[in-house]
Amino acid sequence: MTDSRKDVMKRSALLPILALLGTGIVLAQRYRGGWGGGEGWIPEDAPIRTAREVPTHSTEFPRWTNAPGFEKDVFTFVRVRYHRDWSGPRRAGYCFIDFPDSDLDLSYRLQQLTSLKVDPDGRVLSLTEPELFDFPWLYMVEPGALRFSEAEVQALRKYLLNGGFLMADDFWGPLEWENFEREMKRVLPDREFAELPMDHPVFHSVFPLRVSKNELQVPNFMTGENSQHTGVTWEYHDGEECRDVHIRALFDEKGRIMVIACHNTDNGDGWEREQEFHYFFREFSEKRAYPLGINIIFYAMTH
Repeated sequence: MTDSRKDVMKRSALLPILALLGTGIVLAQRYRGGWGGGEGWIPEDAPIRTAREVPTHSTEFPRWTNAPGFEKDVFTFVRVRYHRDWSGPRRAGYCFIDFPDSDLDLSYRLQQLTSLKVDPDGRVLSLTEPELFDFPWLYMVEPGALRFSEAEVQALRKYLLNGGFLMADDFWGPLEWENFEREMKRVLPDREFAELPMDHPVFHSVFPLRVSKNELQVPNFMTGENSQHTGVTWEYHDGEECRDVHIRALFDEKGRIMVIACHNTDNGDGWEREQEFHYFFREFSEKRAYPLGINIIFYAMTH
């Protein structure tokens, strides 16, 4: 990581919620395109194992190392590879959106701002791979048009019932929610999603989020950057204004959260685009996407 990037991380990390002192931010390079999102595209079956294997399409990656001998004694950001149903909702269903930048940026923030030691490479896994059970936390993006195979249904059910945790993010509107809920019903047929109230501990496990859910909404970076002029932080899908954020959970029989679903919000863009646009970074990355993502991971790892 360059000295300028280190300086930015020290000065601009998550004020005011994270209460770190310092001012200023280095405006980063313009979007360059490439594999992973935006102008780039990665096939669902691309033989990618870690986030480091794909070039950035945003800004320079953070880099760090952990103490020798403890390389595996770390938290790992695991992105789920899945297949979309091409007859499903039109926009959703790209499992590599925001990749690899969102994975590595959030991993670095965890390493920088918490006591967690974090894998600097991240992982990409399909639900049917045996290594899945080596990792307690999974991230699934744009699940609004996913379609599980029967083998994936059985594997995810076993994973969740044996202590695993899944975070779903960046899907919008009723059609995408209905699709995701239907697929999760195949996985856990006796469980129903419940809306989490803002006084739930998940919203206060590290950073106290004393706001409404709609004040946690993260739009795509273009909408977010323009919101300083328009006031719009939501996206439009299927002709609908997706204004209301929902954060819902599936619980096991002991009350442990197995799945948390962030609907009508795009935390991944908040992690991915952290140095590209000054206003978007200050308003959405610092205040919303990073605090919520860190809270969810800490809650999952301690419950």
